[in-house]
Amino acid sequence: MGDERALEIKLRIAGKTYNMTIDPRKEEVYRLAEREINRMAAKYEQAHLDGYGAQDYLAIVALQLAISNIRLAQSREIGDENLKRLAELAREVEQHLNR
Repeated sequence: MGDERALEIKLRIAGKTYNMTIDPRKEEVYRLAEREINRMAAKYEQAHLDGYGAQDYLAIVALQLAISNIRLAQSREIGDENLKRLAELAREVEQHLNR
């Protein structure tokens, strides 16, 4: 973890505490993730889905977050392809103008 010392934190997710050792520079991200997971799980819990428990709500949250992550990765790939094509067009225009 570099020169900085590891930071021991406790995250509480769906009522259960998890001890973690992290890079201190990443604490804010972990805390935000903890809040987001709990917020999403609480939303499903409030919907009172029949036969669902905490583990089921967390599974739904994990699925939603995975879908969001995949969509973000796909949108970046599309963006990268568009940027590559624009760079190609810019080179072609520059070559044409330099003739």
